[in-house]
Amino acid sequence: MRPGQIIVLATPVFFLLIAIEFAVGRMRARRGTGHDTYRLADAVNSIGLGMLSQISAVLTGLLRIGIYTAVYSAVALFPQEAARDFWTTWYGWLLALVFYDFCYYWLHRMGHESALLWAAHVVHHQSQHYNLSTALRQTSSGALLGWVFYLPMAVAGVPPLVFGVVALVDLLYQFWVHTEQVGKLGWFDRWFCSPSNHRVHHAVNDKYLDRNYGGILIVWDRMFGSFREEDERCVYGTRGELRSWDPLWANAEVYWALAKDSWHARSWADKLRVWFKPPGWRPADVAARFPKPAFDISKVTRYEPVVSPAVQWFAGVQFMLMLAGAIFFLWFSDTMPLPQAAVWLAALTASLWAIGGVLQGRLSMTEVLLIEAAALATASAALGIGWLHLVFKPLALSIAIFFAARRAMAAGAVTTFDGLLLTGLVASLAGDVLLMGPAKLFVPGLVCFLLAHLAYIALFRIGVGLFPRRGVLAAMLLIGAGMYAFLWQGGLPVALRVPVGVYVIVIACMAAQAIGRAAVLRSADPASLLVAVGACFFMLSDSLLATNRFVSPLPLASLWVLATYYAAQILIVRHTRPAGRTRS
Repeated sequence: MRPGQIIVLATPVFFLLIAIEFAVGRMRARRGTGHDTYRLADAVNSIGLGMLSQISAVLTGLLRIGIYTAVYSAVALFPQEAARDFWTTWYGWLLALVFYDFCYYWLHRMGHESALLWAAHVVHHQSQHYNLSTALRQTSSGALLGWVFYLPMAVAGVPPLVFGVVALVDLLYQFWVHTEQVGKLGWFDRWFCSPSNHRVHHAVNDKYLDRNYGGILIVWDRMFGSFREEDERCVYGTRGELRSWDPLWANAEVYWALAKDSWHARSWADKLRVWFKPPGWRPADVAARFPKPAFDISKVTRYEPVVSPAVQWFAGVQFMLMLAGAIFFLWFSDTMPLPQAAVWLAALTASLWAIGGVLQGRLSMTEVLLIEAAALATASAALGIGWLHLVFKPLALSIAIFFAARRAMAAGAVTTFDGLLLTGLVASLAGDVLLMGPAKLFVPGLVCFLLAHLAYIALFRIGVGLFPRRGVLAAMLLIGAGMYAFLWQGGLPVALRVPVGVYVIVIACMAAQAIGRAAVLRSADPASLLVAVGACFFMLSDSLLATNRFVSPLPLASLWVLATYYAAQILIVRHTRPAGRTRS
């Protein structure tokens, strides 16, 4: 059985134990003998990050297993046959598990002592709650460097199969220790990683910070001086609080902070040190120019944005659907081509990001449905799932039209501004439907998108005039001319040269109008910059579509064409609004 399938089979057990822990915590809270450790948004965020980690591991597996196998084959100290005979005995398996746990201890410890490794590991610590869902909260970037710490096992001749099995055992063991519902366990706490020991590890209390790294055995911490016993109430999370339900930001926040400090450091040596010094270290000049407040545990508050029960139910249902998609993917992932796996990763990531956005109050439920439909339309096209594409491609723009119309009616009246936006979206929907048909409908589809771009030009003109930045217009027309020349040289059919030429001029003008509008309104309406980005994405999407159709087939063309197309439409419909109107 493949690793992805083992995770899938373990998933019902995980959720059963989570349900039991939730019920026990709720019962103890009612009786006054304990407290409930779950919040929906936090649990969804943690489990979602675990899903993202497992999905991305399909792409990064080469770094861990591939490099391990290469080292095992090339530089193992013992003949493979003799090593295999030893490591596959019962005591060999047990020793391999202990060996793995020892390597894990040092990876885990260095993940707290080196900023670059902490940037990956921090994801597991971001939750301010401590429960079994926290165990599933894992990084998506840990495999980039974590494989280095397990190379001693390859050199010692531990076969890749044995390595993979003991790694899975070590990982699964650590699930149950993430709970506050199990107290101290006496002698067990002295030898093994237990709930009490691991609560200390997740705490930000001064006396608990960077302690108890063991995965299965806690004796490593006792041997190497990193053990601390639990003797005061733990406060969970990180000292640089995440305060977000965004799974992408959760994985990127520390990398971004390190990159900024490295960029601002004046010394080249400090630019490098930032990445390898302990977390929190900053060059003196950077700390002076960009000070951060000292951590004060008494001021820690839990991040819990208030959302309505309807939003919570909506997010819960959407999350369960995403979970089903992730489980389906993981069951087949080990035999799936990498490009196909990448498409699944992109679609599920977009959906998880949207669910985090609605729980954070950044997105409405309609916007989440729009993003999910766009993601499924894109993925189904890239994967060649025709029936799914026929459903979700028109559905995505239909939701966008509903969103724009509902927002207009909520504002009290449908204005010229709203009418032009709706015209652009309806024309785009017509173009989508026509382009899904036979080749003879390509020109009618092109005409529909031409009308959409003309509507957008008129829309972006309101309040700023036509082409307020003539230099931008000249630059966009020059880029369009270059693209047209490229298509001409690549074999653009004679019958399409005039309509494609007109189309290129119109879309270049649309991008120029959006950029000029952003230049005029950037202070009064910062979102106008995102609209301009959307217009540029539109131009990029059409360029990719034309290149793929008339010049040379592009790998995963549907993915790039539709991803940029939907990014353009979502940015435009979400952020374009008349002066003085706020987003509903």
